[in-house]
Amino acid sequence: MSLAAASYLGPVVPARRGLAPGGAAWVLLLLLAGGVVPFVANDYWFSAVLLPFLVFSLAGLGLNLLTGYAGQLSVGSAAFMAIGAFATYNFALRLPGLPLPLCFALGGGVAALFGLLVGLPSLRIKGFYLIVSSLAAQFFVQWVLVRFGWFSDYNASGVISAPRLVVAGLDFSTPAGRYLFTLCIVAVLTVLAHNLVHSATGRHWMAVRDTDTAAAVIGIPTAAAKLLAFGISSFYLGIAGALWAFAYIGTVEPHGFDLTRSFQVLFIVIIGGLGSIAGSFLGAAFIVLFPVLLSVAASRWLDGVIAPGNLENAQKIVFGALIIVFLIKEPEGLARLLRRRWQRCRAWPLQA
Repeated sequence: MSLAAASYLGPVVPARRGLAPGGAAWVLLLLLAGGVVPFVANDYWFSAVLLPFLVFSLAGLGLNLLTGYAGQLSVGSAAFMAIGAFATYNFALRLPGLPLPLCFALGGGVAALFGLLVGLPSLRIKGFYLIVSSLAAQFFVQWVLVRFGWFSDYNASGVISAPRLVVAGLDFSTPAGRYLFTLCIVAVLTVLAHNLVHSATGRHWMAVRDTDTAAAVIGIPTAAAKLLAFGISSFYLGIAGALWAFAYIGTVEPHGFDLTRSFQVLFIVIIGGLGSIAGSFLGAAFIVLFPVLLSVAASRWLDGVIAPGNLENAQKIVFGALIIVFLIKEPEGLARLLRRRWQRCRAWPLQA
């Protein structure tokens, strides 16, 4: 390795034992989510709030690995989610003895392979042209799933229905069970993502994101780094799509993974914070909770001012305005905003 590469990647130091800064908070949150929430939340919270929050968090994390850490732009997230959902469905349908977690892993693997194909143009193009390339993949996947009935087992409407969530003889089909099943998968993949972005692979991604030409000069294999980012990101999105179909909705059609869904995942990354694992969860919480809070506020304080039929349009207007505000005032998202507030609280009263 050259001196320039060593200076960029930092000195090689032994790994520290124990939890990283903030690691205790993550462990505490996981204990609360797995040990307390299942006993205090009701079915509405599981089905309408917690499950979509976890699935959107995983999807946002997948896109954040690609866009936030590797700097590769994409608006085709829903396409990879659709591939993961339909591939998992077909593995479970056509190989009945296959364990369900393995079906999820294989479905994510199929999405990863497609992600590698979609990532090939990134070796030659970037920026706006790469966005157009991923947009083409979005429409292509939807067309294939609708055109060829084999993917939906020749259902006339193209709808797939998820089987019961049974793992090692344990039935996770209840709302609390589906929540715990999803929480376990999201927790494992989040830990893997954290380790990945703090490894040499993550440093390569960030070097390519900052300046791919300089990264190539110091010896980083930029082509391999970009393709790996597309593959791993698509794997995460594929698992998120499978969870969306199997654990959250229960039945889904190709149009359920349309361009609007891709923009939802993109907004999660923008609002939560690019290049931040915590930002993926913060952005997902905002996406899921904001419409609920706005509906409650409208029913309590704006009753009669906004017609019920116009409430959804009002949500879109306010939501779009907030995205513009974030892009202008806090482009690094909620993660950066909360980090600054926390640092000020720690320094108070010595620093205003």
